Amino acid sequence: MTKYLISFPSAAMQVSPEDLPAVGDAARAVIEEAKAAGVYVFAGGIHEGVAPVRVSADGAVSAEIYPGSHLDGGFAVLELPSRDAAIAWSRKMAAACQCDQELREFMYDPAS
Repeated sequence: MTKYLISFPSAAMQVSPEDLPAVGDAARAVIEEAKAAGVYVFAGGIHEGVAPVRVSADGAVSAEIYPGSHLDGGFAVLELPSRDAAIAWSRKMAAACQCDQELREFMYDPAS
C-alpha cells in the first residue's frame, strides 16, 4: 500500500469563527473513519504559534529557514491501495474542512 499526504494551507480555510467548531468536528469524524478503516497513519496541524528552526548537520540551530519555505495548515497521511482511493479520501477531507485539499504520493521506501 502507498502512503498519501492530504493537506491544505491555512489560508485555504475560509470559515467563519462561528462555523469553525463544526468544521473541526467534521474533520475529526473523517479521521475517525480513516482509523476505523485501518488506513490512518498520522494527522495534525502545524502549530503556527511556534516558529520553525533549521538544524544543520553539525547540530547548529538557526531561525533562518530555507528561502521560500513556508509550511502551515492541516495534514493527514493515509496508507491506501490506490490513487483513486486517495482521491476519495481527499474528497471527504475537502467536504469536512470546507476547502480544497492537495494530494501527494510518498515514494515507496521498503524500510518505512
